[in-house]
Amino acid sequence: MTKVLAALAAALMLAAAPDATAQADRFAKVEIKTTKLADNVYMLEGEGGNIGVCAGDDGVLLIDDQFGPLTGRILAAIRSISDKPVRFVVNTHWHYDHTSGNENFARAGAVIVAHENVRKRLAVVQPIEFFKKPYGPMPPAGLPALTFTDTMTFQMNGEEATAFHAPNAHTDGDAIVHLRKANVVHMGDIYFAGIYPFIDFGTGGSVHGYIAALDRVLALADDATKIIPGHGPLSNRKELKDYRDMLATVSARIEKMMNAGKSLQEIIAAQPTREFDAVWGKGFLKPEQFVAVVYLSLAPRRK
Repeated sequence: MTKVLAALAAALMLAAAPDATAQADRFAKVEIKTTKLADNVYMLEGEGGNIGVCAGDDGVLLIDDQFGPLTGRILAAIRSISDKPVRFVVNTHWHYDHTSGNENFARAGAVIVAHENVRKRLAVVQPIEFFKKPYGPMPPAGLPALTFTDTMTFQMNGEEATAFHAPNAHTDGDAIVHLRKANVVHMGDIYFAGIYPFIDFGTGGSVHGYIAALDRVLALADDATKIIPGHGPLSNRKELKDYRDMLATVSARIEKMMNAGKSLQEIIAAQPTREFDAVWGKGFLKPEQFVAVVYLSLAPRRK
């Protein structure tokens, strides 16, 4: 493994490791921030993937649930919004920073919902291929009890919330949730606001699927749409379009060099992200690491 790939592996391992015991102090100071987006729709920020909440007389619909040790604090934030029970939790994909609260919420009575590939991956020991670290299996109580292949719509609290599958984007089980009346979209990890994204090519993710999913959301959004990213601050259509265009430009450059026979190290040296680094290069993936991720997501298409 090259130095670049080794550095990326270390960065991702630190960012995504779900082992709370090994990181005993990780959650000690985490606070849950609540932002109201519409009459009955909220965004919660803590540690891990951002959470969407639709609350009202019919109960609470939750989109993602972060890490298990934070469930009490997440519930306290929900209680400040509504005294109704959490009835459904939608997982946007299988990664543990979005799903490891599943068991706690399920034992409290919520139904866990996800694309069918999410259940398949959570039910077994599942590595993230890039850094060969195994996750799971998730305890049976935390597995999605209700799965879908294309779309699923929740009619709750006067809202129409449709979860739809985005094939082979961040993973092979991504779901985007559109709360139509509130004009809110939860993107899961198809959107890392303000930073370069990670594409989990080992579990079906691809840069081309990523861009297709972004185009799909841009087609349904307008200038007033509030967009909840998987990570980062609340966003909007313009920022999502800038992100999509960056990803398309960088991936096209990398693919062109790959087709010309350039190696990963040669492509990194060419700096295909150079004009974007000041904006997106300050996250947990540095520019050369992001180039490696895009390269590896494209490599299977060349076999």
